[in-house]
Amino acid sequence: MNDAALAAQLATTAGRLLITVQADGLIADKALGAAGDALAHAYLVHALAAQRPDDGVLSEEGAADLGRLDKSRVWIVDPLDGTREYSERRTDWAVHVALCVDGTPVAGAVALPGLDLTLSTEAPPSPPLPGGQIRMLVSRTRPAPQAVQVAEALGAELVAMGSAGAKAMAVLRGEAEIYLHAGGQYEWDSCAPVAVAQAAGLHVSRIDGSPCRYNNADPYMPDLLVCRADLADQVLRAIQNLREPA
Repeated sequence: MNDAALAAQLATTAGRLLITVQADGLIADKALGAAGDALAHAYLVHALAAQRPDDGVLSEEGAADLGRLDKSRVWIVDPLDGTREYSERRTDWAVHVALCVDGTPVAGAVALPGLDLTLSTEAPPSPPLPGGQIRMLVSRTRPAPQAVQVAEALGAELVAMGSAGAKAMAVLRGEAEIYLHAGGQYEWDSCAPVAVAQAAGLHVSRIDGSPCRYNNADPYMPDLLVCRADLADQVLRAIQNLREPA
């Protein structure tokens, strides 16, 4: 099985496990997120050890393991992106599985189990043609002020949504044109969405326009831009204008 197919299968299976736990009703909502995160993490780590034993792994639950820094091939996973949304039994949560080679995402998948959908680099869909007002995705609980200011500059409508993976895939699915995040994230939040978005032809970068690089000693990656390629220059200019002194 190639890396892209493996990423898709792992993300899909982890998502199904999470749906099963969510549906059985045996764990109270407040504890559901922690239980789901632990279950999906254990599955992904064990499955990767069995299928790609020589590769490194970076997961939110195992971020302290720095042995991955010596490896060229590293899987970066978020077992449950959008714990709050999962606990609230919404659909805007995701499972992220991606492979980086020398810091560059080369294969990945984002499962949206609440929608029974997995998007991957193996066969990424083409974003539908835009129409009407530009829409920008932001966090439903803590939209970054910088993103709100850029939306105002572009005349964009704000669309609140849960997990980073759900937001990035919403651009790919034509539910919005821009996902701009400037409020702090980690590598596992964005790696798989970046891999899939790039494979589909979307623009992906840091908010200063630089490429996203992964498998760093410090996995903190505070910002991300995913948008339609034809809007990238316009969005990056709006960001730059916010930074320039009056």
